[in-house]
Amino acid sequence: MTLLLLEALAALLILIFIVWWTMFSGRKKGELPADAEREKAQMVQDQETTRAAATGDGPGQAKPDGETAPRN
Repeated sequence: MTLLLLEALAALLILIFIVWWTMFSGRKKGELPADAEREKAQMVQDQETTRAAATGDGPGQAKPDGETAPRN
């Protein structure tokens, strides 16, 4: 009977450790605020747009007057 209780206690401690590890093993200063996440997503999108325009991967190539020509 004592062995069963020790085994149950060990299982409970392992469960508590797993939950603690998954909850608190993230960023050092916690999660980013919602504003920072939106700014980061916007920055990534801007970088992708800039890269696509620079390599010609966008929907069309830019003309000198700012319009885009259809790709052939």
